[in-house]
Amino acid sequence: MLSGKEVATVVRAEVKERVAALAEMGRTVGLATVLVGEDAASQVYVRGKHRAATEAGMLSFDRTLPADTTQDKVEDLIRELNEDPQVDGMIVQLPLPDGLDGNQAVELIAPAKDADGLHPDSLGRLVLDRPGPRPATPAGIMRILSHYEVETSGKLAVVIGRSFLVGRPMSLLLSVKGVDCTVIQTHSRTPDLPGVAREADILIVAIGRPNFVTADFVKPGATIIDVGINRTDDGLVGDVDYDGVFDIAGAITPVPGGVGPMTIASLLENTVSAAERSAAAAGA
Repeated sequence: MLSGKEVATVVRAEVKERVAALAEMGRTVGLATVLVGEDAASQVYVRGKHRAATEAGMLSFDRTLPADTTQDKVEDLIRELNEDPQVDGMIVQLPLPDGLDGNQAVELIAPAKDADGLHPDSLGRLVLDRPGPRPATPAGIMRILSHYEVETSGKLAVVIGRSFLVGRPMSLLLSVKGVDCTVIQTHSRTPDLPGVAREADILIVAIGRPNFVTADFVKPGATIIDVGINRTDDGLVGDVDYDGVFDIAGAITPVPGGVGPMTIASLLENTVSAAERSAAAAGA
């Protein structure tokens, strides 16, 4: 079992040390979230992010707007946070309520403060393999693979899902020099999806469909990363039928306790990195 919770503990301890080092230089680190509406799941996620930021020694700015707010008010708040010198990293909690444009809101975030790694500038740097904030969930997955010393060079990785949040950036991170996977990105129109998935040495599933991946998708000994978090009558389950594939897979992330904790850890890492870059630019 690949415990993201265990890896996140390591990452968050590293972040806390980096925040403390900046504090010794007289530099604070601040993370701001923008939450629109009262979606229960989003509120839980945001509270978790603020709790983790506080534990790491960061300043935490929780900015909430009502569900009936306008696009202009959302954008005005983002501009305000862009100008706030105490804010090093910013997150717009997605999805926004109906009628609001989440993509436009994310594009207004100052690229230097992009804690989620989802700004077009950040994604462009990922495509070009240049330094910059990486999308939090894919970055967290890469840290899990590294922590557990999962061999990637020359391996076939199959990614099920093509969202810009996970699937697309995940494929890019797996293919960069130094990781060196051969990557197949699949989706709902992929012919014989189980057959393609069965070829994978590393199978990453991010489609939001509970227990979609069953034993016939899995190559014996494969490493499986389950990104899904689905609320069902039986509680939280992933996109992978965990019990059905556990004895076939060589390694697998659980749900909960797998990828989820790493997403928050990566947000913190992006935020402290932004603060370090800002401090270096200021000559601190």
